[in-house]
Amino acid sequence: MTTAKGFWNWMAARYARQPIADEASYEKKLAMTRAHFAPDMRVVEFGCGTGSTAVLHAPHVASVLGIDVAENMVAIAREKAERAGVQNLEFRVGTLEEAALEEASFDAALGLNILHLVPDLDATLATVARVVKPGGFFASSTICAEDVGGALGLIAKGTRLLPIMPTVRSFSVRDLESRIERAGFSIEERFEQAPGVVFLIARRAS
Repeated sequence: MTTAKGFWNWMAARYARQPIADEASYEKKLAMTRAHFAPDMRVVEFGCGTGSTAVLHAPHVASVLGIDVAENMVAIAREKAERAGVQNLEFRVGTLEEAALEEASFDAALGLNILHLVPDLDATLATVARVVKPGGFFASSTICAEDVGGALGLIAKGTRLLPIMPTVRSFSVRDLESRIERAGFSIEERFEQAPGVVFLIARRAS
């Protein structure tokens, strides 16, 4: 965690300046998520980075809580929310587990580009299941290194050999889906942006 936190603090300003690599896919994932929103919903996004997605989603729900381990990421996220004039958005530093959120306190959880980076995937999914209300949903976008080919696959698997980089955990799309289902969700929608890069919307059992 210390290595990951330091890396993302170091990367925060550069990360905030980077353009979206695949604008069409990003917009599709936004639309897929918003199709499940309602104005009275409370949403939590963990691994929220510099807050771009949280800022865009906030006008469509009652409130959004963004959580990230890197203080510099959160500082930029707060600045973005202030510039956008978004009032129903809060950011905290830490992990989803450290936030100690109340059971069944959110209508939806978002874990975007984060599940392949958490130290214990099953523990994180269990926490997601605990904080999402029965009937609520979980949206995730994940690099599944076992199914990713080419240079991206080599980079993902090579992070385990580079101590300055956050480790990308290696699992397949099928394994990810199975773990989400074991945590108490049923997968409703699936969009594979590229081989091994999958966006899922899963419903918490009622």
